[in-house]
Amino acid sequence: MEIRRIGMKIGIIGAGHIGGNLAQLLVQHGHEVVIANSRGPATLGAVAQRTGATPVEVADAPRDAEVVIVAVPLRAVAELPKGLLDTARPGVAVIDTNNYYPQRDGQIRPIDDGMTSARWVSEQLARPVVKAFNNIVAQQLLDRHTKPGTEGRRALPVAGDDGAAKTVVLGLVDEIGFDAVDVGGLDESWRYQPGTPAYGPDVTAAKLIELLEGA
Repeated sequence: MEIRRIGMKIGIIGAGHIGGNLAQLLVQHGHEVVIANSRGPATLGAVAQRTGATPVEVADAPRDAEVVIVAVPLRAVAELPKGLLDTARPGVAVIDTNNYYPQRDGQIRPIDDGMTSARWVSEQLARPVVKAFNNIVAQQLLDRHTKPGTEGRRALPVAGDDGAAKTVVLGLVDEIGFDAVDVGGLDESWRYQPGTPAYGPDVTAAKLIELLEGA
C-alpha cells in the first residue's frame, strides 16, 4: 500500500510551536498547508512568513483537507466548533498531537479515570484520530529530521484505529524526516503519554519499540 503522498491539502488547527513547525516541514515537502488559531488569521503574519502556510479562520482549516492536524492545548479541543471536520474530505486523517497536563488543562475526569487523551480527543471531535507528534519537543522537529536510512534516525510512534488514516500519517512522519513506529490501535497510545519511558526520548526505532513494550 502506498504510504507517501505528495501534494495533499493539510489543515492545521493551532499555530503554536508544534503546529507551526509541522507546517514549515509539510510546506517544504510540497503540501498545501493552511493554518488557524483562535485569534484569527490577521495574527498569523509571522507564522505565514516563516512557514509558507496560508492563515485561515478555524472553520476553514479543515475545508477540503485530506489531513487535519489538531495542535491546540488539550483543554481547547472541547471548545472547537461542533461539526468542524464535516467540511474535510471523506476519510480525512485527523492527527492528535496533544498531551494532557492537568496543571494547564484542568482535571478531565475521563482521562483521570484511565481513558487515553487521544480517545478523549476522538470523542470530542466525533471522529477517529491518529496520535502522533506528541512525544517530541517542537524544536526537534526542525533540528532532528533526517533522510530515510540515516544512521541514528529519530523514531516517532503512531497509533490509531483507522487503518487507512494511520497509513497516511505513518507516511507523513517518514516523509518529514523520522522513522515511524506503528504502535497499534488508539488505546495503545498510553504507551507514549507523559510519564512513560517513550515520552520524549531521542531514540531510534529499535530503542523506541523497546521503550514502548516496556511501558
